[in-house]
Amino acid sequence: MLRDIFFKDFGWKLFSLLLAAFIWYTVQRIIEEPKAVAVSPADIQVQYGAVPVSLVAASLDAHRYGLSSNLISVTVSGPPGIMKLLQEDQIHATVDLSGWDPQSKALARRVEVSVPWGVTVLDVEPPKLAILSPPKS
Repeated sequence: MLRDIFFKDFGWKLFSLLLAAFIWYTVQRIIEEPKAVAVSPADIQVQYGAVPVSLVAASLDAHRYGLSSNLISVTVSGPPGIMKLLQEDQIHATVDLSGWDPQSKALARRVEVSVPWGVTVLDVEPPKLAILSPPKS
């Protein structure tokens, strides 16, 4: 009886174990891949000094709030072929107000920057922007 637990359908059990190991290995490689992206010596660095920042929010009316600055500086890096074609309007900066409580003391939120594939964000200045609440009437 105990022997049946281990050896009954042994081929299927071995196949399942190998398939599970392959899936785990694939997922681990996908997770580790962004960490492996490094700036190579052949990459070109470009700084964009006037990238506009947008406010986004899921539950708040983002139009009622403002930011301490509407422009940020972003330094990006990438292969020469991609960087030659990169335009400033392809870099999008946002401050997400989702989950933010206007009554909280945390008045600064992190700036999120999205860039095209193959481009790496190296630096964002300032990394956080203060949220300006509307005047109370």
